[in-house]
Amino acid sequence: MSKPILAVNNLNKDFQVKSKNKLFSKPSSIRVLDNVSFELLEGETLSIVGESGCGKTTLGRCIVRGMNASSGQVIYHTDGGEKVDFLGLRGKEFKTYRKDIQMIFQDPYSSLSPRMSVYDIISEPLIANFKLTKSEVDDKVTQIAQKTGLNVSYLKRYPHAFSGGQRQRIAIARALISEPRLIVCDEAVSALDVSIKAQIINLLKDLQEQLQITYIFISHDLSIVQNISDRVAVMHLGKIVELASVESLFTHPKHPYTEALLSAVPEPDPNYKKDRIILEGEVPNPANPPSGCHFHPRCAYRTDKCTQEKPELRAVSENHYVSCHYADELKLRGVKNES
Repeated sequence: MSKPILAVNNLNKDFQVKSKNKLFSKPSSIRVLDNVSFELLEGETLSIVGESGCGKTTLGRCIVRGMNASSGQVIYHTDGGEKVDFLGLRGKEFKTYRKDIQMIFQDPYSSLSPRMSVYDIISEPLIANFKLTKSEVDDKVTQIAQKTGLNVSYLKRYPHAFSGGQRQRIAIARALISEPRLIVCDEAVSALDVSIKAQIINLLKDLQEQLQITYIFISHDLSIVQNISDRVAVMHLGKIVELASVESLFTHPKHPYTEALLSAVPEPDPNYKKDRIILEGEVPNPANPPSGCHFHPRCAYRTDKCTQEKPELRAVSENHYVSCHYADELKLRGVKNES
């Protein structure tokens, strides 16, 4: 069994929002991440899924310290076996481990400086984190460009000269150049054409096998998630409501929200008729979340208990965790109706 590389413990993120109606009103607090906890194993791909506004991107940015969490811990297990709270690191200590956790952003164009050449973009993390000679930097940039499928003769060009897929390869090369152990991919292929998506997904999988990288893969596309993931965490209104292996979650979902998400996954069999589950009502307001289970206003299986008592994330089978009062009783549909 793989050893842990990261443990997220009770991670919270609050945003202060001032009311537009009252000039001297006190700012209200919106909880975007609500006691998020999970463990990440070395070499695996854990996907984070959920509809827009559920907190996926905020979670990824808090993990890499692109955004400061309000409370909680991100315990990083170093290559030497030490455990450090990544959120508590400052100064030189932070710089020591910063190179180990990198991020690939959703929009490959806006995440690349238009004033820097591709060579400068890729080499910048090396120059910032390591003391290397010019020839050593050149060698490393050339090697990583070749690994990510970039034409070495184009390294002196600027981002505007490349297509979306090529720009994302540049972003991947920049993330990989410091030899990280963990990469957070935030909707890394959502802005790309379908054929280019497949190329980038295959590239990420090949690089993971070659370099033994661990991924947190944030996405709303469940077809891609099914192809790339080892485990999947489903988020709703800042909380993880289901966490399981990709096989278990896609074939035997235990949370009604997961069932609804899976009903939207395209089925390649033209003779198979799938009933799409359309969730009624609006997405709950995080500034004023519903009582009890936050999903109950849109849940077809809700009872009075759901409106009053908040469910805890609990194990319903081996390595399958669900936040639902009736997870043991409900018979939910996966990607195919097996009945």
